[in-house]
Amino acid sequence: MLRQVRPSVGERAAPGVARSVDWRPRLAKRRGQTKHAALTERIIADIDAGILKPMDRMPTHRDLARELGISVQTVGMSYQEAERLGYLSGEIGRGTFVKARVTERAGRLMLDRNPDEAIDLSIVRGVYTQVHEEASRAVMAALAASDNAAFMRPCRPIAGLDHHREAARAWLKPLGVDAPADRILITNGAAHGLFLALSCVVRTGDVVLTENLTDHGVIGLANILGFNLKGLPTDEEGLIPEAFAAACEAGGVRALVLIPTLNNPTSHVAGVGRRQAIAEIARRHGVFVIEDEVYKPLFDEPLPSIAEMIPDLGFFVTSFTKAVLTGLRAGYLVVPPQYTIRATSILRVTSWSGAYLLAEIATRFIEDGTADRLLAVQRDEARARQLIVADILDGHIASTHPLSLCAWLAVPEHWNEDRLVRSLADRRVAVTPSDPFIAGGGHDGGIRICLGGQFSHATLAQALTTIRQTFEQLPPIFDIGSIG
Repeated sequence: MLRQVRPSVGERAAPGVARSVDWRPRLAKRRGQTKHAALTERIIADIDAGILKPMDRMPTHRDLARELGISVQTVGMSYQEAERLGYLSGEIGRGTFVKARVTERAGRLMLDRNPDEAIDLSIVRGVYTQVHEEASRAVMAALAASDNAAFMRPCRPIAGLDHHREAARAWLKPLGVDAPADRILITNGAAHGLFLALSCVVRTGDVVLTENLTDHGVIGLANILGFNLKGLPTDEEGLIPEAFAAACEAGGVRALVLIPTLNNPTSHVAGVGRRQAIAEIARRHGVFVIEDEVYKPLFDEPLPSIAEMIPDLGFFVTSFTKAVLTGLRAGYLVVPPQYTIRATSILRVTSWSGAYLLAEIATRFIEDGTADRLLAVQRDEARARQLIVADILDGHIASTHPLSLCAWLAVPEHWNEDRLVRSLADRRVAVTPSDPFIAGGGHDGGIRICLGGQFSHATLAQALTTIRQTFEQLPPIFDIGSIG
């Protein structure tokens, strides 16, 4: 029998805000089971049951040991095991928190919604216009009329065809990466590249750092690969170097994954000085940096690559899906020189190779200038759509950028995220709450709206007006949808 978990003060805080809980489990130890194993089992069961929720601050080792009549070391061992399994996250100087996990709820919100049922602002994607449609049709017609032997029949080499990797070199140089072709792998998008990079250097139980709000993909990979993901505080330029340094000095850090340009979901951009500081800290502590730059092509000012500053420790990931053409899941992964064989081996056993057909389309787009032309359209549309956001939702924007494909909105004090998301869904507008992005504390929650896709400016304005009007409403006393 368990006592009810209670927030320490007042009502439960909004999602994304840390809450201390009065959690008092009664351990039911099976014959032969150790006390720390029983406590670990209880922690996991209560998290899975929703008794302990994401961002709940666990009792201190000493308080829980006193409550249960066990040693502080036993509590520490249990917390450490639950952390290794991805259920808890320890944060230096703040405590131990229930970790946000990729859940069925997040999947429903972000992946399975029928766009015909709502104005879907829940999925970040590139803008799609008639220009994109015409470009995709033109390249497919050209492919159909050409000899396909070069891109349909090869089974080797695994890392990518030579002319695809040479085109990649040309695309990567404006992004601040000047790597030889033998360090470039062709991938099926940025998510594939991120998986390969992490698989190269991270083992089960390793500590990997990231921003406190980050793309849900790396959170999902923590659950799949079994590493311990810890979110660090951020500011308007993203990851705070002092927090990164403190985590490294505490020991055990294997890698850092970050989105330094137009972060999803906050849209922050790290300046030159911030990138140099992060690179120097990583070099000093021997920490690998995996630089997820899927949005960097959208940024129209030169910025250095962190991975390029520390070539023996840096991985660089990018792709075409967000910046050039939705659906063009061709990407590039740049690896440190000593990891080319290992990365290629992992590529072989997981997908054999990147898809040559998609790489061929990306290569042709680079060589004939279509990629740059479509990139310019993306930038122009992003600016136009962000102006609409600023006009309609001024005062509600927590963070964004003129070239970002999303915006992070503050939740009004009289709403909580869950109710707000449900109320917007009832009004046929789909958005995403903070849950899927939470990797650590130190933020105030929010909701993400995405501005890409094929809808018109008028449709976007209609959706944003609905959001503003809903923000201005008082929430229902109870959810009518739950009656019935």
